[in-house]
Amino acid sequence: MGQEISAGLNAREQRQRYREKVQQCLDVLERMLGQQDFETSEPMAGLEIEMNLVDQDLRPSMTNEAVLEAIDDPFFQSELARFNIELNVEPEPLAGDRLHALEQTLREHLRAARDKTGDTDIVTIGILPTLTKEHLGRDALTPTPRYIGLNDAIMEARGEDLLLDMEGRGGERVATFVDTIAPEAACTSVQCHLQVAPEDFAEFWNAAQAIAGVQMAVGANSPYLFGSQLWAETRIQLFHQATDTRPIELRNQGVRPRVWFGERWVTSIFDLFEENVRYFPALIPEVSEEDPVGVLESGTAPALSELKLHNGTVYRWNRPIYDTVDGKPHLRVENRVLPAGPTVADTVANAAFYYGLVNALVSMERPLWSKMSFASAKENFFAGSRRGFNANLYWPGRGDVPVDELVLRQLLPLADSGLESWGVATAVRDRYLGIIEERCKAEMNGAAWQVRCVDRLQERGANRDEALRRMLHRYIDNMHEGEPVHTWSLPR
Repeated sequence: MGQEISAGLNAREQRQRYREKVQQCLDVLERMLGQQDFETSEPMAGLEIEMNLVDQDLRPSMTNEAVLEAIDDPFFQSELARFNIELNVEPEPLAGDRLHALEQTLREHLRAARDKTGDTDIVTIGILPTLTKEHLGRDALTPTPRYIGLNDAIMEARGEDLLLDMEGRGGERVATFVDTIAPEAACTSVQCHLQVAPEDFAEFWNAAQAIAGVQMAVGANSPYLFGSQLWAETRIQLFHQATDTRPIELRNQGVRPRVWFGERWVTSIFDLFEENVRYFPALIPEVSEEDPVGVLESGTAPALSELKLHNGTVYRWNRPIYDTVDGKPHLRVENRVLPAGPTVADTVANAAFYYGLVNALVSMERPLWSKMSFASAKENFFAGSRRGFNANLYWPGRGDVPVDELVLRQLLPLADSGLESWGVATAVRDRYLGIIEERCKAEMNGAAWQVRCVDRLQERGANRDEALRRMLHRYIDNMHEGEPVHTWSLPR
């Protein structure tokens, strides 16, 4: 939910008007999809990277306002908690060496930012391993109307404290109640944006859903929460539970969660917005002054602010995006699957693998999703989240197959062909897909490295808390050096 909001939004008289306005926006979007000229130029890709701030003891540093003031870079902005910031990169065409240029741009922004943050460091990691429940009270929230309003709306909708209850494969467990959505801020991710034409949107969204489990298994980087080893990508379950507006009775009735994988393949972007309106009540019923019908009939693309705001409070792992730039509307798939980190090189490699693979799948003569049930895609997603490189994933024509074998033998060649068809230079494809290849051969993503490092340190006598702190120190040093995670050494 990237829009800022006004204070004092929850007056009941606004809710009915807001519902009517959202429906009106949906009707206008349907008209536009049938007649409006959308931006459909060459493929455009952009990134958002959420990050953690840590102090000299490697604990969360509640200083994002001071850090942002010191950085003084419009590409950085605040996030949900005071120990989070976000870096946004403008969309760029994918062709040529643009992915390499993206890596350099990210490095330059981060290097310049770190030079100005004093005793605070910036860490790209899915969940900060030194985080404790005590860091996640209401006072951890960034004090803006947007974040305070979202917190209050979710807690009011639920009507009781949120239950965090997660268990890892080894029997370690976190089970606790919280009275704020601040634990959501523990989940830092990378969002990969891809601008597509309206007639192509459904195919790209379906393709992104189909490979979400592969992305999870290959890119996992969040194995610890509150000192416990849980899933390879614990962020998935934590985000689900930390924003769950449903008390147990509504869950038992089958009411859909706001963090949602979805339930079917789609035929249009309209399907997704229509589901949002049908299934999810408003959290923040702010009504704009825009008349979307009048704006459309005047020949201008409307902002559809209410529809966009509502869409921002439904947390799909692949979110549909409608937006306008200079009065011209466009559509994007926002892929929200990947965690932050470990390095800039890993981040761009993950993005390149995603962009190439979805393009290749969309270009296939027979769509993958015509041979794969949506339930299988969902099972893959959670299997990859739980087990990382230890997951077996279903793939049409292959059955259940180890994820490293699937990627090395089948998906990397597809991703290469997808990037090639978009004009990505050979050397660029080789660099970033080579990182994915070597990661799979070593079975070493961020989660695997963290767990192996902590295990080594504990074997040498460190307790869990000390092992996590020492692991994070090594992680940050490696992150600054910038070499991909599969090359990182472990304690001897």
